[in-house]
Amino acid sequence: MKDKDFDLVSTLYHALQGAELSQQYRRDAESSGDQACQEFFGKIAGQYEEMASHAKSIIKDRL
Repeated sequence: MKDKDFDLVSTLYHALQGAELSQQYRRDAESSGDQACQEFFGKIAGQYEEMASHAKSIIKDRL
């Protein structure tokens, strides 16, 4: 695998992992009633999901 291809797959993996963890943190904030943190982690999860979607699109174009 070329370095750039590995880098794309690695970025996708880490973005998906970040989205999953951020959603977990959002749920933790929700259960403790912390609205500000809940919104923050929800926003971060969305950004990770956008990065993952973009990475998937680039990878798909190369297959």
